[in-house]
Amino acid sequence: MELSDANLQTLTEYLKKTLDPDPAIRRPAEKFLESVEGNQNYPLLLLTLLEKSQDNVIKVCASVTFKNYIKRNWRIVEDEPNKICEADRAAIKANIVHLMLSSPEQIQKQLSDAISIIGREDFPQKWPDLLTSICEKVIVPNMEFRAADEEAFEDNSEEYIRRDLEGSDIDTRRRAACDLVRGLCKFFEGPVTGIFSGYVNSMLQEYAKNPSVNWKHKDAAIYLVTSLASKAQTQKHGITQANELVNLTEFFVNHILPDLKSANVNEFPVLKADGIKYIMIFRNQVPKEHLLVSIPLLINHLQAESIVVHTYAAHALERLFTMRGPNNATLFTAAEIAPFVEILLTNLFKALTLPGSSENEYIMKAIMRSFSLLQEAIIPYIPTLITQLTQKLLAVSKNPSKPHFNHYMFEAICLSIRITCKANPAAVVNFEEALFLVFTEILQNDVQEFIPYVFQVMSLLLETHKNDIPSSYMALFPHLLQPVLWERTGNIPALVRLLQAFLERGSNTIASAAADKIPGLLGVFQKLIASKANDHQGFYLLNSIIEHMPPESVDQYRKQIFILLFQRLQNSKTTKFIKSFLVFINLYCIKYGALALQEIFDGIQPKMFGMVLEKIIIPEIQKVSGNVEKKICAVGITKLLTECPPMMDTEYTKLWTPLLQSLIGLFELPEDDTIPDEEHFIDIEDTPGYQTAFSQLAFAGKKEHDPVGQMVNNPKIHLAQSLHKLSTACPGRVPSMVSTSLNAEALQYLQGYLQAASVTLL
Repeated sequence: MELSDANLQTLTEYLKKTLDPDPAIRRPAEKFLESVEGNQNYPLLLLTLLEKSQDNVIKVCASVTFKNYIKRNWRIVEDEPNKICEADRAAIKANIVHLMLSSPEQIQKQLSDAISIIGREDFPQKWPDLLTSICEKVIVPNMEFRAADEEAFEDNSEEYIRRDLEGSDIDTRRRAACDLVRGLCKFFEGPVTGIFSGYVNSMLQEYAKNPSVNWKHKDAAIYLVTSLASKAQTQKHGITQANELVNLTEFFVNHILPDLKSANVNEFPVLKADGIKYIMIFRNQVPKEHLLVSIPLLINHLQAESIVVHTYAAHALERLFTMRGPNNATLFTAAEIAPFVEILLTNLFKALTLPGSSENEYIMKAIMRSFSLLQEAIIPYIPTLITQLTQKLLAVSKNPSKPHFNHYMFEAICLSIRITCKANPAAVVNFEEALFLVFTEILQNDVQEFIPYVFQVMSLLLETHKNDIPSSYMALFPHLLQPVLWERTGNIPALVRLLQAFLERGSNTIASAAADKIPGLLGVFQKLIASKANDHQGFYLLNSIIEHMPPESVDQYRKQIFILLFQRLQNSKTTKFIKSFLVFINLYCIKYGALALQEIFDGIQPKMFGMVLEKIIIPEIQKVSGNVEKKICAVGITKLLTECPPMMDTEYTKLWTPLLQSLIGLFELPEDDTIPDEEHFIDIEDTPGYQTAFSQLAFAGKKEHDPVGQMVNNPKIHLAQSLHKLSTACPGRVPSMVSTSLNAEALQYLQGYLQAASVTLL
């Protein structure tokens, strides 16, 4: 069949007939096409039709017919005639990629399927030009920075940054081309790198001829190098696996640094952004000395007018400052960044005044990370910085709309406090003077998004005080007990911590000057303990009350506290509640004595002490987790075993050995982390409407508190010494109880404790 207009017309007519619903017309047309498909040029006539026909229906029909023809005939079966002549095969492979790219979507789909079929049979041996064709016709054109990209860069920078930095560009043509490059490199790294290296050099040469006109060529070259070199990437660590055939450092020195060293930070903003992004992406591959050279350049670009450029500069600095070097320390030390401290801090805060960046989360995160890295090097600048931070806090509190920005801002405030007060605790007063006016306004205006943050910062400030609680805090104390504050779940963790700080620093003041507020404090505990979601917070508060408040100030409330806990145990027992309850009763035992614990239990109901031992402490103690929590329980149980006379001479004596056995189990057996099936379905209580979530400030973090402290360093040694003391008081009884009732394994462990403590049982 010749490639003639007459044959094209004939083929068009028969393709039309194959679409006719009348079988009498359709079937003869299908038979005709089957009869001529073995002729030379038949597939080329179909391709010519789908390219040149004016009728879209015929185009689609020709593409489907072509795909099915390829599916039936392309494979060459040994000992069978070749169904497609070599000339047609060569012509198809030479034209099909270009044809697919220039066709509408419906036709592209059919030709793409045909290319897949041909590729499976012929690539790479019989179709060596395919790689070059894909690189030249598919990838390179889609790497170009188009007018729409330029418009987004200039006029919709927030969306541009989100797509480019946060990986939401998954449906863009540039990203698709980049993914295709990575896919090809996975299987044909050498050839693909070779092909693209030529294109990269050509693009860079074009740029060099006339940079102001041809800057897009360099942009495409950088994007191509990035795609080629990136084998594996994470947002947190940048490129984790690179193409060894691409010299990333050489490209950085020759083509990235010159752009960033240019005195005019506003010239070629797209290329500046490309260069900064290159540093971000390949920070693990470029040697440290080159990264160090780039730091002052990045600081300089914080002044760029382009939102994308100064945002990328801030983000790059933040990423560099989190890199890890040897021994898991930061790659860059404060000493290495010291020469740039003043200009770094100045430019970061100036960047927040640039149009479009007043609440730029990347800049605020870079401020936070700079504080964290530089530590005491920022102390001379803190008075100025805290003023700027409080002004920004006041401004954004009018309408909080950027949660990440707000979070990093509060982190930066916490870092300022920590760093300064570590060197000079008395400086806490200066921070209170700077912050309290703004905090008061936030609390009075009920800025819900900021209240949990304010309470965390106040906790940090209050915990920094070494002496008694200042009057400014005591004036706030009654307001913290108002029920409306506790209705919002986002407030609860921060409020509990703040009340704990009040109890730790000012328990005597509360007992003497605010004794009428103790029922309100216990009311908060009662509300929290009733909630499956927040009962652990109730125990945090209760433990602080027991540990810090003078005993006489809570005497009248103690029995009621235990009754509330037993009611909750009876009505709604959960694993979390039991673990917290066990820690509490053992802390109570340490604070008030084992006999006091036994008496309060039996005062509520006769023989209740035995029931608690038998039903809760002995079987459940294995569930307690956390080193401090286990230590509290171990010391508390040791007191019950050795400082509670009823355990030795009443009906409770039968529980002495099982209690000792359970304590040894707490020391030696794995934690029991099983949770009853029904507890899987416990959900946080439904809260009406929108509730601001609690966001923990990392730099407001509280050190883990050990109420036992230095009183007991090693709980196992403490147990051995306490048992020795008990056996001295009643010779013969303890060895007898231990040897007759303790299992062999536990007995062996106990012997080890006694030997380590250099004591014996008498």
